Amino acid sequence: VTGENFNQSPLRRTFKSKVLAHYPQNIEWNPFDQDAVNMLCMPKGLSFRTQVDNRDPQLHSFIITREDGSRTYGFVLTFYEEVTSKQICTAMQTLYQMHNAEQYSSVCASSSCSMDSLASSIDEGDATSLAKLQRYNSYDISRDTLYVSKCICLITPLPFMQACKKFLIQLYKAVTSQQPPPLPLESYIHNILYEVPLPPPGRSLKFYGVYEPIICQRPGPNELPLSDYPLREVFELLGLENLVQVFTCVLLEMQILLYSQ
Repeated sequence: VTGENFNQSPLRRTFKSKVLAHYPQNIEWNPFDQDAVNMLCMPKGLSFRTQVDNRDPQLHSFIITREDGSRTYGFVLTFYEEVTSKQICTAMQTLYQMHNAEQYSSVCASSSCSMDSLASSIDEGDATSLAKLQRYNSYDISRDTLYVSKCICLITPLPFMQACKKFLIQLYKAVTSQQPPPLPLESYIHNILYEVPLPPPGRSLKFYGVYEPIICQRPGPNELPLSDYPLREVFELLGLENLVQVFTCVLLEMQILLYSQ
């Protein structure tokens, strides 16, 4: 566990994650910082879900800035896969038994009324809501399917967000599809690592992902820097008034700090 409040139920806690594999193993100009990448790929740690939870894949990005000012960009697709280890499932069941015992003892210690009187004070509607809440926030090894978060990350020297997003989504589909892609997964990874070059300044590049072609563009020397992030998301996240205020601060050359969970 990553130091999360133990009053949280086990499925609401976060656990320590680790890098399972990375390719290539070594790059002279860009050494792999396992701790930094691990933290930035899963900033909230490893998490578990059951079949009743939302498990839609999520994409986020990060920047690693070195002491010399050089930047490396990371693009991460986080998804959930079924836990096949009986040992982990049993451990989650045990955590819930411990958690429920602690909750029960704390309720009994803080309440002078009996469980019968407590139950009689809850009407049928409340009891139904309580049962739904307990069902949503529980785990039974004989009834529930356990899922754990996992991610695939692409680290690049330039912020080609849309191209990386499309490649990661296609790779994820290839991993989860019932029908395997035309070539082994290793072929697509080898292709993007060793065979797809950076486009020259002022040019665009078309390469093939797993299922569909992907295009990325690189601005020329006299053009504005690459900004491949959709402007619509900025409006959705900040709102119109906040965005106008931020833009005003930029024009006035003020220092700006954006804070987010």
